[in-house]
Amino acid sequence: MLQARVGPGVRKRPRPVEAGVQRQGEVKFRDVRLYLVERKMGRSRRSFLTQLARSKGFIVEDVLSEEVTHVVSEDNEAAGLWAWLKGRGLKELPKMQVVDISWFTDSMREGKPVAVETRHCIQDTLPTLSEGSTPTPVATVSQYACQRRTTTENNNKILTDAFEVLAESYEFSEMEGPCLAFRRAASVLKSLPWAVQSLGATQDLPCLGERTKAVMEEILQYGRSFEVEKTLSDERYQTLKLFTSVFGIGPKTADRWHRRGLRSFTDILAEPSIQLNRMQQTGFLHYGDISRAVSKAEARALGNIIDEAGRAITPDAVLAVTGGFRRGKEFGHDVDFLLTTPQRGKEEGLLVNVIDRLKQQGILLYCDYQASTFDMDKLPCHRFEAMDQFPKCFLILRLEGGCVEGGVQRAEGDDRGWRAVRVDIVSPPMERYAYALLGWTGSRQFERDLRRYARMERRMLLDNHALYDKTKEEFLAAETEKDIFAHLGLEYIEPWQRNA
Repeated sequence: MLQARVGPGVRKRPRPVEAGVQRQGEVKFRDVRLYLVERKMGRSRRSFLTQLARSKGFIVEDVLSEEVTHVVSEDNEAAGLWAWLKGRGLKELPKMQVVDISWFTDSMREGKPVAVETRHCIQDTLPTLSEGSTPTPVATVSQYACQRRTTTENNNKILTDAFEVLAESYEFSEMEGPCLAFRRAASVLKSLPWAVQSLGATQDLPCLGERTKAVMEEILQYGRSFEVEKTLSDERYQTLKLFTSVFGIGPKTADRWHRRGLRSFTDILAEPSIQLNRMQQTGFLHYGDISRAVSKAEARALGNIIDEAGRAITPDAVLAVTGGFRRGKEFGHDVDFLLTTPQRGKEEGLLVNVIDRLKQQGILLYCDYQASTFDMDKLPCHRFEAMDQFPKCFLILRLEGGCVEGGVQRAEGDDRGWRAVRVDIVSPPMERYAYALLGWTGSRQFERDLRRYARMERRMLLDNHALYDKTKEEFLAAETEKDIFAHLGLEYIEPWQRNA
């Protein structure tokens, strides 16, 4: 089954356990003694962070004792953590600073112990809200989506939907600044565990400018935004949204057709001067199917088909579902996979052979294969490219209803027993697997902010191929996504929390 083969863990190399003897160079901060709580953090990550801190001159104790000044925790609930700490019988516990990983991250970035602020503290008792009160946003909401945990649960959907309409409109007009501003604002609101009830409650939140707040104020006061309504009724916006819903048609092509006076699919298909390429022809041919959402059950069935094809070629093939389905979404517009093999250099041949096998099965309706252009000598790349350089293919597959639990999603009046589904497969070499998996999992804003954080805060360059440390002038190896987060000094964000 697909779930049994997700991720690179099948060949993960065991890591050495940190010895009890403290190994470090010069101790710079003798008045500060750290203890990293292994619960939730895990042994390997604790070992990595311990070595990192010691290399910067911190004392890190392997055992929790009265000499510890700072207890560092990651992903532990306050109540459970304090219950555990109080059970240790420490007389000096009231004098210790019990902080979350953000204090540790800030200290590593500064190269010294930073002052403990309220946002760093893990409180012994948490205040409760009176009935009907509005939560006050805390200063810990980061400007970076990669430092916020965002699930599929959106408490501010009426606001974020409005922002996304305006962002899309600006994207159609190639106005990158306003487009990005509304996307960032939507991303922040999606991460909040509470619903915004008043504009005043957002005063300390990042990424909310005058334009975004004006739209929020209208919605909070009137239940709708006049700017959004104007956009939705705009003829150009409606036409470009319709045209770009076709596989193979981007905003520039849609805008060019709109300027020629075309307003419908019938107009396009009846215009003799328009020569559709093969991708666009396929997009119109299967529009009814591929414009409908793909269910999680359909994604799972497709994963089983591709996994079986990969293992028929090489038994050690590794397949992982990525994109929105890995983030916990129930539906998506297509299904993205990573497919590779531990055999060095064999991943490109694997993808070609899988395509041939799908063709032999009679389920390949469309294929656009792109061979690898990956060249380590050309890295690091200072300009991010949206499409990575690994072997990849963009497919449309015929999915039979009998392969799907509950059958395929059908349009009303459709009595076929199958549907066409868009599938993308990328095949990175195993040593690049972690970077590709991270790059193909997060939402667009999450990935954008992850790269921006690496560049602005860590002097590193990150893409789907590698992480380059400009200070050390070296590439950083990673076997897992957690290794990459650790290199960046970030708390690990689970895939289902990357829906920024």
